[in-house]
Amino acid sequence: MGEESYREPLLKKNYYENCPGCKVDEAKELKKGISIQNLLIVWMVVISASLPISSLFPFLYFMVRDFDIAKTEEDIGSYAGYVGSAFMLGRALTSVLWGMIADRYGRKPVIIIGVITVVIFNTLFGLSTSFWMAVITRFLLGSLCGVLGPVKAYATELFREEHQAIGLSTVSAAWGIGLIIGPALGGYLSQPVEKYPHLFLKGSFWDKFPYFLPCFIISGLAFVAAIICIWIPETLHNHNGDTESIDDTEALENGSSETCKDKIVQKNENLLLNLPLMSAILIYSVYALHDIAYQEVFSLWAVSPRRLGGLNYTTDDVGNVLSISGLALIIYQLTLYPPLEKACGPISIARISGVLSLPLLQIYPFIAMLSGLTLFIVLSMASILKNLLVATVITGLFLMQNRLVEQHQRGKANGIAMTCMSLFKAIGPATGGALLSWSQKRIDASFLPGTHMVFLVMNIVGAVGIIMMFTPILRQKKTTICSNQ
Repeated sequence: MGEESYREPLLKKNYYENCPGCKVDEAKELKKGISIQNLLIVWMVVISASLPISSLFPFLYFMVRDFDIAKTEEDIGSYAGYVGSAFMLGRALTSVLWGMIADRYGRKPVIIIGVITVVIFNTLFGLSTSFWMAVITRFLLGSLCGVLGPVKAYATELFREEHQAIGLSTVSAAWGIGLIIGPALGGYLSQPVEKYPHLFLKGSFWDKFPYFLPCFIISGLAFVAAIICIWIPETLHNHNGDTESIDDTEALENGSSETCKDKIVQKNENLLLNLPLMSAILIYSVYALHDIAYQEVFSLWAVSPRRLGGLNYTTDDVGNVLSISGLALIIYQLTLYPPLEKACGPISIARISGVLSLPLLQIYPFIAMLSGLTLFIVLSMASILKNLLVATVITGLFLMQNRLVEQHQRGKANGIAMTCMSLFKAIGPATGGALLSWSQKRIDASFLPGTHMVFLVMNIVGAVGIIMMFTPILRQKKTTICSNQ
């Protein structure tokens, strides 16, 4: 019964011969199963765009130190936060523009441009010789890589409705894994002359640019992805030169009444008036602020010396912890999340995950009291749980956002989401870095000393997002435009 409920409306659609979106829809009608090829396409694109976002975190502390711009060791975190925020600030300024371009000219060109941007500016970041060169290259990388918003719309349109949860779960999983594997690569491959002296000689190019290797590897993967993207299908409908969703055309052809036309006009109203959508975007942005602050603080905290409340980890140690988290996240998203989402719904499971993350984060300062193998095991377990819970929340909000708008507005809607999220995320690294630096200067305070204060503040931000997830407005559902009767 469920399968036929999806099939019936598809059989009523009118397909246009030269419309790329219609070709995709027709292929979806003929093939009812999940397309592994399409999943791999989405995975590849998202991984390429997400790897450079946080790959710098494990070595950023040392990179800023080598720039010799911080006056004291405690100030390094503040400058590291500015470099981390530059990417998100750039993305905040251009996300809506890229979403509008994706709605007007298609998802494919925006995806290709974004992946090529990674190749160019991530490589230049690895060659940075000054603090300002690092900030500028990261800002340009964020400004010109407008992939995430359009690719969420792309993943929704590439799969049949019953498989959209898996499609968006793939986006969320690949994004989350990229944000974890990226730092792992950064940890393993930075400063190769010190770590692998038998392969990288002292005084060589790799010694002069100790943070170039991880950037080069990530840019190489993005280059391969950019070439493959030439052959990916376009999903945006183009009927007689007009980009529109197939539902619009059917409504005009099959329901010519004034009422139906009025509903179509209403559907094209300003997305800012779509209260359920804007609520989902605001919640997503608050939680994204919490997540990016956690990523920045975690890496800086882990490599900080013990006397400042850190773990005194090397970049390799951070890479080991994040690699284990990434593997666990892959297994979770491919095996456990789809049935959980189907059983509980995206918002219910997001709420539960958000609540569970609060006590977990507050135990982090106590983890610093451990040492040796015990420290590594407990920290790895906490990192795994934290990343699984974050991925669950983000995926649920992804699903909500894309189900609340029609196809021809998804690019713009995701662009608005990216703008809001990036504005919040631009605050995250700078604030997190400054907060960590401040906490390290009050390591002997009587009230919430050192990192206890940092993780409490992050929990407060997370709690705000969780409270907002319980708002009744998220229960509103998207209504159909008009019936084909």
